[in-house]
Formats: sequence, structure tokens, C-alpha cells
Amino acid sequence: MINVLVVDDQILVRAGLAALIRAAPGLDVVGEAATGEEAVALAAATRPEVVLMDIRMPGMNGVTATEHILAANPVQSPRVLILTTFDLDEYVYHALRAGASGFLLKDTPPERLIAAIHTVAFGDMLFAPSVTRRLVEAYTRHAGPSTATRPTPVLGLLTSREAEVLKLVGHALSNTEIAARLCVSEATVKTHLNRAMTKLNLSSRAQAVAMAYESGLVTPGREIATPA
Repeated sequence: MINVLVVDDQILVRAGLAALIRAAPGLDVVGEAATGEEAVALAAATRPEVVLMDIRMPGMNGVTATEHILAANPVQSPRVLILTTFDLDEYVYHALRAGASGFLLKDTPPERLIAAIHTVAFGDMLFAPSVTRRLVEAYTRHAGPSTATRPTPVLGLLTSREAEVLKLVGHALSNTEIAARLCVSEATVKTHLNRAMTKLNLSSRAQAVAMAYESGLVTPGREIATPA
């Protein structure tokens, strides 16, 4: 049974989501929260596998709530699935940067919502790397110079190969594509990426993509060079 915490400040939306989840085989609702503060408290009390998180709420928004929930238990933290109205909402970018496992639009069909909960509960990301890249590019293009593509000293912690792999991840290449480009095995790519993520304290591929842009490894709008 997958336990789900539903977070939305609109009572009708929250009740509808909870009813839909309870009716689905293999899912149960362990709590309902109307605010980010309630979400953080209930997540600690009920230990859900998945948090269905509304991103725009008064007071503590979904991004801040996600940060608190994931920081409270970094070893066995729940998967956070963001609900939003706009797919290019800058809040979504910040949620992915905070470690959310995916996002859905609020007009998503019920069957896709249920499938999405199962997807993130079993450890998968809900979006392709190209989607993450599009979100990050849309944000960094419009962000001020103080928040986008500034040099990041922590990249000095990486070896040249780890930085190269991180850059290719930022360009939305899969591990298989990176392995082919670098003429190494896919297992080697995974090793370099895992080491880079550990050194940079990143917990998801979405965070790795965001770091590649924020550090200046990848420039918004600039395509990766085609190997000779």
C-alpha cells in the first residue's frame, strides 16, 4: 500500500484528490493539509511515501514545504509530486531544485495522476530530462545575473570527467547517450554522475540539470557541440 499525503489550500480540490486516491487500488491517504506548515507537520507524523503538493499556497508555499519535508529525513524522505497550474511556473523550477520528483498540471486526467503516484513511489522521476532542461532554461533566461548562470566554486570539487558528465546531463543526454559520446561504459557514467552528485549534495537528476545551468557549465539556448 502506497501512503499519500494530499496538500492543497482549496478544500474542494483537496477533498476531490483525496477521494480519487482512496478509490484507487494500492493507494491510501494518510493525511490532508491545507497549508505548507500543516504539510511539514503531517509528513513528519504520518511518514507518507508520496506527498501530492500544491505549489502555490498562502504562507509557506509548496517549494518551502518540500525543502523542509525532504531535509527532515534525507535518508528515507518521501517523494514529492508537485501540482501546478502552469508548466513553466518558476515555482516548478525551484521545486525541482529542492528535490521534487516530478510535477503535474492540475488538469491532469485522474488515471494519469494515479499512474504518476505509482511512478514516483517506486523511485522514478516523472519527467524526461528534456522537460527539466526546458524548465531550467526558461527560468535562467529570465532570471537576473545574481541568480542565473553564475560561476559556482563548488565545481572545483569535481574531477574534469565528473564535470564533463554533469555538463552532458545538463544538456538532457541520457546515461546511454553520454556513454556513447565519451566512449565509456554506462556503468562508468553512472559512477561519475553519482560521485558528482554526492560532492555537490544533489539528490536527483533534476537538481543536477539545474546545477549545470546555475554553475555556468551549460549556457541557456546553446546546444551541445556535435562530436567529430
